[in-house]
Amino acid sequence: MLDTNLKDQLKAYLENVKQPIELVAALDDSAKSRELHELLTEIASLSDKITLTEDGASNIRRPSFAINRVGTDIGVRFAGIPMGHEFTSLVLALLQVGGHPSKASQEVIEQVQALDGEFEFETYFSLSCQNCPDVVQALNLMAVLNPKVRHTSIDGALFQDEVEQREVMAVPSVYLNGEPFGNGRMTLEQILAKVDTGAEAREAEKLKQKDTFEVLVIGGGPAGSAAAIYAARKGIATGIAAERFGGQVSDTMGIENLISVPYTEGPKLVAAMEQHVKEYDVDIMNLQLADKLIPAAKPGQAHEVRLANGASLKARTVVLATGARWRQLGVPGEAEYRNKGVAYCPHCDGPLFKGKRVAVIGGGNSGVEAAIDLAGIVGHVTLLEFGAEMRADEVLQKKLRSLKNVEIVTSAQTTEVTGENGKVSGLNYTDRNSGETHHVALEGVFVQIGLVPNTEWLKGDIELSQHGEIVINERNETSIPGVFAAGDATTVPYKQIVISMGEGSKAALSAFDFLIRNSAED
Repeated sequence: MLDTNLKDQLKAYLENVKQPIELVAALDDSAKSRELHELLTEIASLSDKITLTEDGASNIRRPSFAINRVGTDIGVRFAGIPMGHEFTSLVLALLQVGGHPSKASQEVIEQVQALDGEFEFETYFSLSCQNCPDVVQALNLMAVLNPKVRHTSIDGALFQDEVEQREVMAVPSVYLNGEPFGNGRMTLEQILAKVDTGAEAREAEKLKQKDTFEVLVIGGGPAGSAAAIYAARKGIATGIAAERFGGQVSDTMGIENLISVPYTEGPKLVAAMEQHVKEYDVDIMNLQLADKLIPAAKPGQAHEVRLANGASLKARTVVLATGARWRQLGVPGEAEYRNKGVAYCPHCDGPLFKGKRVAVIGGGNSGVEAAIDLAGIVGHVTLLEFGAEMRADEVLQKKLRSLKNVEIVTSAQTTEVTGENGKVSGLNYTDRNSGETHHVALEGVFVQIGLVPNTEWLKGDIELSQHGEIVINERNETSIPGVFAAGDATTVPYKQIVISMGEGSKAALSAFDFLIRNSAED
């Protein structure tokens, strides 16, 4: 099942296994069970510290397998075959159950180990979901560090009956002790913040004790990362506060236009950005949502940024790089059926709609790419475009039109998402030429209509455009002296990763220039 090159790589990784581990397989007579048995047999053959046995218990998902540290209560379980994006999760689980240390900070490790209670986690994933491995790996690590935490990762496409029974229509979808816990990408720190109720207050107290920064970056996407690196290279006190390091790039699948990098994927780029930032003396404050900007009374004095947890950070200059998020339709039914058929990530959630009928709203590049990808999974795709014609690149439109299970509807204004029994059953749209209303019966709606800047918290404190973007000049200066902005949250045209990186660099250089021209004042 594994090619020779992959076997050689895996064998080298498995040399880091310190303690004996046991693969315990739960199989039946299905083709997938035979496939899983072949994979586990190959893995066991690569290390003398790994053995393979079969689990005869009757109440276990099949095919599935546990990875257990021999003679202990430490272990994790996969229901399905963790290949694709989840192969890395499998490798890490083997290493960590086998005693190889994680790269998590000692503070986080101790926080996990101190958790008290019983935590039975279940995570539904899809093999094409680029966000799922973060959640799977975080929960697996928690299970390795604390035997009171148990975790099972479940391939939703393989266990369709279970997915439909629980009405799982978005991945990653996490359950704790049988109850819904969370959807979407979550880091280890975010999960801990939800289960460790005192964590937020402790973190707020720590933040309150920090000295004034010379440059404080708000946002951890490409613009924020570039700004932090450029500022830190000047040898000045630099901090970066981000709700989620990586921002929207974490949700991006294929990236083919980052100059000098022919192809990469969002999570890989985010990991590389974070590692690059950590090469410098930057105070990274993750999971921090900015709530209010209080400008300095005079240039050179400290600005204040209040956070949602009640803490405040101060800095002589601030770079706003809060990015953007998916634009919503804003029609009846969208919010009600979010994660119950309404989705925004075709790569993540597409496999849950295998053989079903879905719609894609939006005829730009992202919408057409989503429709092309979904057409290979679902039964039928209806693409609805508000304008008279699609706006995507011609090469994408040509590919879309060649697909037999795709219908393209232009001049279509979506007016409502309809549902039955708690999940999507269709949508209504108006023909903008004739004024007629039409209904499309389907099970999923994928919204791909652009982005909205994350700037609501700045309204009234800084100049914003009619679209909510931070107004900047060619030096990334805002309407407030000493406050700069960069990336998708600003008026700069063309929202692209490479442009955001350049804009973040410019903003940091402008901030440094401001500092040397304005002396610090108490």
